[in-house]
Amino acid sequence: MITYIIIDDEHIAHDIIKGYCDMLPNLEFKANCYDAIEAIDYLSKHDIDLIFLDLNMPKLKGFQFLKTLSSPPKVIVTTAYSEFAIEGYELNVVDYLLKPFSFERFLSAINKVTSSDTSTIRNESKEVAKSEAQHIFLKQNNSHIQVDIDSILFIEASGNYTKVVTSNTTISIREKISDTIELFSDNDFIQVHKSFAVAKKHIDRVEGNRIYIGDHVVPIGKLYKKNINQLFR
Repeated sequence: MITYIIIDDEHIAHDIIKGYCDMLPNLEFKANCYDAIEAIDYLSKHDIDLIFLDLNMPKLKGFQFLKTLSSPPKVIVTTAYSEFAIEGYELNVVDYLLKPFSFERFLSAINKVTSSDTSTIRNESKEVAKSEAQHIFLKQNNSHIQVDIDSILFIEASGNYTKVVTSNTTISIREKISDTIELFSDNDFIQVHKSFAVAKKHIDRVEGNRIYIGDHVVPIGKLYKKNINQLFR
């Protein structure tokens, strides 16, 4: 479970963000903070995993607040001001949502949190947090399907879509393969062809220019052989 707080001086922003979060089973609401001073006081007494942070607030601006934290949780910026995006990424924010944002865009930001390295999540039981964070929501047509990341065998580009092949199903999402790969950790997936990325843990064997994963055969592109060779070191 990922615990979160919302820091924003607008009540309607709290309602929208919490409404989106309530639709996702892995997010646990902890507190509403209406300025940075209130948030600093809360964080001095509690550990949380994620902050939804507005930038233009009274008393102390969002990034000024963030710079005061010696070991900040993960941060998703929610703001109406696009000009601060570069500074946000320099501060290692997970994502930068421009108001008003859709649920689909919000979900994309949450996917970046849940698919990243969970070793930075500061829960009392880090192993439990890790196991619960290993999933992702993928949009197929009008549905958002929750997928266990460990079950994903490989990813395949297919025209304007990307196929995510798991141990028991195939999900087609309207995304480029490059954008889909970014959702997953480099430690778990490697690109082996311009149209394929595979989960390292599911590779049965590598033979010539082919990778065998269960009943599937994935080609290795010439430009990507170096990625495979790194597995043998």
